[in-house]
Amino acid sequence: MLNLFDLSQKLNGFPMKKAKEEYERILSIPEAEYEDYINQKKKEIVTFHFENNAFYKNLVGNSLPDKWHQLPVMTKADYQKPLEQKLSIGYNNPKHLYTNKTSGSTGTPMFFAIDKFAHAMTWANIIYKYGWYGIDLNSSYQARFYGIPKDFIGYRKERLKDFLGKRYRFSIFDLTDDALERILKKFKSTPFQYINGYTSSIVLFANYLESKGIVLRAVCPTLKVCITTAEMLFDKDKALLEKQFGVRVVNEYGASETGILAITNLEDDWQVSSELSFIEILDENNNPVPLGAEGKVVVTNLFNKAHPFIRYEIGDMGVLDEKSTFKKPIFKHITGRTNDFVVLPSGKKASGLTFYYVTKTVMQNDGNIQEFVIKQIARDTFEVLYKSNEPLTAIQIINIKAAAKTYLEPNLNFNFTRKDFIPRSKSGKLKQFESLI
Repeated sequence: MLNLFDLSQKLNGFPMKKAKEEYERILSIPEAEYEDYINQKKKEIVTFHFENNAFYKNLVGNSLPDKWHQLPVMTKADYQKPLEQKLSIGYNNPKHLYTNKTSGSTGTPMFFAIDKFAHAMTWANIIYKYGWYGIDLNSSYQARFYGIPKDFIGYRKERLKDFLGKRYRFSIFDLTDDALERILKKFKSTPFQYINGYTSSIVLFANYLESKGIVLRAVCPTLKVCITTAEMLFDKDKALLEKQFGVRVVNEYGASETGILAITNLEDDWQVSSELSFIEILDENNNPVPLGAEGKVVVTNLFNKAHPFIRYEIGDMGVLDEKSTFKKPIFKHITGRTNDFVVLPSGKKASGLTFYYVTKTVMQNDGNIQEFVIKQIARDTFEVLYKSNEPLTAIQIINIKAAAKTYLEPNLNFNFTRKDFIPRSKSGKLKQFESLI
């Protein structure tokens, strides 16, 4: 049997054999020696970029500091430069790199590069972690709920990648009931082994299945697991997915520039990919917080020599579990984007995600609401767009306002608008909370 995934990696020049061997070596390092491994890799990558990357050296200064915490914390603003100005010596040829850009959901898109060995290590990580759930990238057929470029070349390129990656892509820009019915029919006739894609779109499909009284695995018995990514997965949504799909639900966390930073393991913990990345949780002054405390998620890629991601503030707030170790860090939860905060008339500042979660709990008690987004249009006013089978009742509206009073503060105003379809970003992601002030 032709292994299309392996073939595509080989044709693209990714040294997968070498990467898999290195990844296996890292896995074999005992817990007692793992802190030394992490410290050595941190020292190696920082020294390399200081000596070979003018962009990074300019940020650090004339000499490397003695302490890790004295290194600069890099933000997306630091990277808003042409790609060629950020590449390391020896990694200037685009043919020898994997290049991409962020979606720009938090501002201007950022162009970045990953050297081919580092990118191969990213794939070695995915292969190993997906293997926990019986998924083989060469043979397991994926049902993909992702966006896709609309220009001809970009569209065809993604379709070719889908073919080589053994996946069928569903359009998430059309999620009407007719479209969801077509998706269901495809599952009935196709031996999909796993679902992968944006959380909100997959949840919407599960809501549709619930309305029809259908468990997906009953009509697609080959299905093994559902992997959600790119958007928050709430406990209630996870329970819905497991009920309507009839398989385990795995939550993935990462970004295009960092790869998978964490994924649900077999013990149902959100395990950090410590093989490839060093994760810090820092306060507003860039000081580390204790395990169990919330702070900014800061990432160091331990392998990428082409482009420095060292103490990179990814833009999320999160918490590492108290049981975390150097070899097995565990995310307790990600609490939302650092720039998604509610600013209230009293001056109080709250996580937009917290506000969203409270509202979601109230709005979905009866299963009527399928999707919604919240936009803050003034300090005391919020616009709520929602998709539902029926309009919100007066009681539901009263309950939402009561919850807002309890968890935020009194005298907030809400405008509710029922929609047949909730608009998404160009990438297809659903941004659940947005401040417009």
